Amino acid sequence: MDDKYYMQQALREARKAFDAGEVPVGAIVVLSDKIIGKGSNQVEMLNDCTAHAEMLALTAAFNYLGSKYLMEATLYVTLEPCLMCAGALYWSKIGRIVYAAKDEKNSYRRVAGATSPFHPKTKVEQGPCEEESLQLVKTFFEQRRK
Repeated sequence: MDDKYYMQQALREARKAFDAGEVPVGAIVVLSDKIIGKGSNQVEMLNDCTAHAEMLALTAAFNYLGSKYLMEATLYVTLEPCLMCAGALYWSKIGRIVYAAKDEKNSYRRVAGATSPFHPKTKVEQGPCEEESLQLVKTFFEQRRK
């Protein structure tokens, strides 16, 4: 299994959010080729501004492992993390972050600038499925504006 396969699993989570009327972002945490955490945005459903896909996927992974660190794990997320999620990812010491699409409006880069808010050993890269992720977000907001 490769990055594209795992990002497609994150997109599956994003579609769940879309169908629930949430901003369509999905995330999964993978360790040793096994998905150990999943999340889709649930901000509206839970009335909780911290219920981002990344946060929910991290919590599921921590609970699965019984550990607060994910040094050997990879997070796949359909949209570049916001600053709040970047902070949680920093503290998790996650080994790798792969995101599908940049988020020019709400990403961690908007506040952090050139400084990376992630743990120094965390590798961050843009991965596959960018167009599909962007189209899902675009369609969501077009429907909301009608």
